[in-house]
Amino acid sequence: MKNRVVVTGMGAVTPIGNTVAEFWEGLLTGRSGAAPITRFDASQHSSRFACEVKNFKVEDYIPLREAKRMDPFCQYAMAAADQAVKDSGLNLEALDRDRCGVVVGSGIGGIPVFEAQTRDMIEGGPRRLSPFFIPTMISDIAAGHISMKYQFKGVNYATTSACATGNHAIGLALRHLQYGDADVILTGGSEGAVSPMGVGGFCAMKALSTRNDDPQHASRPFDLERDGFVVGEGAGILILETLDHARRRGARILAEVLGLGFTADAYHITAPAPEGEGAVRAMRMALKDAGLQPEEVDYVNAHGTSTPLNDKTETVAIKTVFGDYAARLNVSSTKSMTGHLLGAAGAVESVACILAMQYSMIPPTINYTTPDPECDLNVTPNRPVERSVRVALNNAFGFGGHNACLVFLNFKE
Repeated sequence: MKNRVVVTGMGAVTPIGNTVAEFWEGLLTGRSGAAPITRFDASQHSSRFACEVKNFKVEDYIPLREAKRMDPFCQYAMAAADQAVKDSGLNLEALDRDRCGVVVGSGIGGIPVFEAQTRDMIEGGPRRLSPFFIPTMISDIAAGHISMKYQFKGVNYATTSACATGNHAIGLALRHLQYGDADVILTGGSEGAVSPMGVGGFCAMKALSTRNDDPQHASRPFDLERDGFVVGEGAGILILETLDHARRRGARILAEVLGLGFTADAYHITAPAPEGEGAVRAMRMALKDAGLQPEEVDYVNAHGTSTPLNDKTETVAIKTVFGDYAARLNVSSTKSMTGHLLGAAGAVESVACILAMQYSMIPPTINYTTPDPECDLNVTPNRPVERSVRVALNNAFGFGGHNACLVFLNFKE
């Protein structure tokens, strides 16, 4: 019999708030994190704005001397992990560290460090490269640093599956706990790709909004006038435990993780499969794994990227899975406020799902002004809605055809 798995702590670093409380306040007030890029001169980019993390003080979490040897994605992960561990109330000294693990992913990893070191290489040759170059930029290094900080010596690795990374990490952590590989796993995703190459690459794909004169209204999922996503950055971390372990230590339980659905489109490097076929299978798989019927879901945190094709395809997929009941679901895309956090998206949006259950409030999809007849869901437009949320479904679909869906239950003894 599989172990039940619960969430006992959360941490978040986002473009609309650098703690879980700030993030939630940003969601409920409909605050956009989009603004002109400050990290570099973006004047030659077709998209010159992003959802950057603001007012982040890494020294609040780790010594500056250590932080200088970390890419931003790693710094954000360390900060969110610190918040989550404190939120969980874990007594680190009482833990069996051999049964504590870390599964934290990044879709891209340390691209700012890679860019800086490339410039050094071109200007001065290989002798200019730092001995810390590789262990600073590889996408598994956040998981490595977190395990070292807390001396978690169990399962430890990173997931990398583009925009599905965070959900894949949480889902795999769920499986390890269900099957007894660990008692506690710190899990989630992180990204820090607001850089000349990171933004420029997405510009070259024509994936980003070019609403440069009005960044705050650029991310508009499911709206007829959407023209691309807004790149963002940040991290989301959850503390998962077996229910037995959480009960033994008297933990405050925030939610139960009930199920996962992982599928592949096997179709195209960037475009979703026609009719959202892969997404349909992932959602159905997640619900079957959770032992639930579609009519038991109250809220869907949509992938909702604000790109013309994704939002239309996801709408079709949700209607296929939920049928007539889709009209009674509350759906929203918190990317309308945070932008697309890439490898951190699923993890941060899992935090949003759990907060929606805790506070009986559905976060809105902001910037929804012109309905798209091909996106005819209840997208919770522009304002939060009070609703009891027993079950939430979190969708994440990544370039390469990676689909990862998670089901959360509002935990009751």
